[in-house]
Amino acid sequence: MFDPNTGNYELRLNPAETSADDTTELRRVPRSSSGDGAAGSEPRGRRRAAKREEKEEATGPVSRRKPKPKKSKAKKALYWGSGTLAFLLVGGSAAAYFVYQHLNSNISKVDVGENNAAVSDGPMNILLIGTDRRDGKGNEGYGDAGSVGHADTTLLFHVSEDRSNATVLSIPRDMITDIPDCRTKQEDGSFKNIPGESEVRFNTSLGQEGRDPGCTWQTVEKLTGLEIDHFMMADFNAVKEMSSAVGGVEVCLAKDVNDPKSHLNLKKGRHTIEGEEALAFVRTRHTVGFGGDLDRIKLQQQFLSSLMRKMKSSGTLSSPGKLWGLAQTATKALTVDTGIGTVSKLASLGKNLSKVDLKNVTFATVPVVDNTDGATVLLDKTKAEPLFAMVRQDVSLTEVKQKEKAAKDKQAALLKGPKADPADVRVKVLNGSGQFGAAQETVDWMQNTEGMLRTSNGGNAPSELKKTTLEYAPNQADQARRLADSMGLPASAMKQGTKDAEPMAEMTLTLGADFKGAGTPISAPSKAPKDIQRVGADDKNVCAK
Repeated sequence: MFDPNTGNYELRLNPAETSADDTTELRRVPRSSSGDGAAGSEPRGRRRAAKREEKEEATGPVSRRKPKPKKSKAKKALYWGSGTLAFLLVGGSAAAYFVYQHLNSNISKVDVGENNAAVSDGPMNILLIGTDRRDGKGNEGYGDAGSVGHADTTLLFHVSEDRSNATVLSIPRDMITDIPDCRTKQEDGSFKNIPGESEVRFNTSLGQEGRDPGCTWQTVEKLTGLEIDHFMMADFNAVKEMSSAVGGVEVCLAKDVNDPKSHLNLKKGRHTIEGEEALAFVRTRHTVGFGGDLDRIKLQQQFLSSLMRKMKSSGTLSSPGKLWGLAQTATKALTVDTGIGTVSKLASLGKNLSKVDLKNVTFATVPVVDNTDGATVLLDKTKAEPLFAMVRQDVSLTEVKQKEKAAKDKQAALLKGPKADPADVRVKVLNGSGQFGAAQETVDWMQNTEGMLRTSNGGNAPSELKKTTLEYAPNQADQARRLADSMGLPASAMKQGTKDAEPMAEMTLTLGADFKGAGTPISAPSKAPKDIQRVGADDKNVCAK
């Protein structure tokens, strides 16, 4: 569009940007008009002159001084895009922050049966998948040509409800797990049901047997108990292009590394890498640590943390010219769910995520133990479940000490006062967890293990709940304290009424999605499991060994 204030042609948003097809357009407007316009219209210059005359009659002469050009919406998007880019870690989705229409056609979408809003008010979980599929321009020469690809690098990016912190969980590709049945949409619009498998490698949740990212989505939800909002998937080009776009990413090695398989050859110390060398860094594993995938995950976390810091601190990506080149390549490497399948939706998501301070972003690896075969690993449930519980309940790994003290204070206040004898606890248990038999399982545990004999199964709740609640009357507070102590109920689960109950009345316990089994505390631990592998995104001293 021609800007009379600058004398230049500019790329601008279509005023109907938020229409259903989410398009923008590039228009070249002449400096003057000739000939007839549309019916009922007149040349733009005449309309402007007429409006000036009307305004002068009402308010006096209008200044002829040329107004200062305003930043277009597109340029504004570029500016905040450089700050939010880091949070779409693997997808190469930096380009999605430019509200230019033709980039929409670059973005590949997969209908996984979910069409969530781009941004929600609550906590958000975004699944980031790096596939090792070798086809496509720039991906030749990495071996396994023609492979359908696997979930080679998988991270679950959890952003807290208040956007104050984020936890990024790396899921080992060789972890043995169960893959649930999944329904995939075919090119002709039909659907195919793919049977699940038990005790197989996690990375087979994608590509194998025709599985799409929706199958990985469901596998992660089953594993962690977290509800995923969106996914982003990219190939090798994302790492190469993004690292080059920022002018290289600084990494550190505690020893010389020469890996003939990944082609990484670097001396001990700090290096700034980009392109093929950056890809080699995140792929190497044979010459660091114990030579396995868990050590490669540490390299990836170091690289992504450094990339995020670079994007936040430098002005490299504020250049429209550089970003445009990145946009063309990066969006072609990006596949997303339909809920964020347009440029403007990705931009909205990125802007929302940019509120998170890097000092409150923590990378952690899902805890595992070695399997007997020496090639795979098993979920360490003892450490993994508390970690998952912390994430589910928005407990930040970067604020553990503060959270721990606050949780202890709340719990102490909740349990302050007398507790009823277990035999005097009267409670009706409703199942709103979505898990078959959860209410009866809980009643059996209460009666046989906790000695709460006056408990009953109330059947299914009217609807499923995300969180467990206990409703009680003021004169039942001593019973509520006993039950809260036994079940590990958080203070937020306690719902005290205003009127006393009849002497023989029951309290009402409604199990929610946070119920993980009778005897398992409902509340998340305030302290992170001991010895889990983690690193802060703002830690500049990480050096691979």
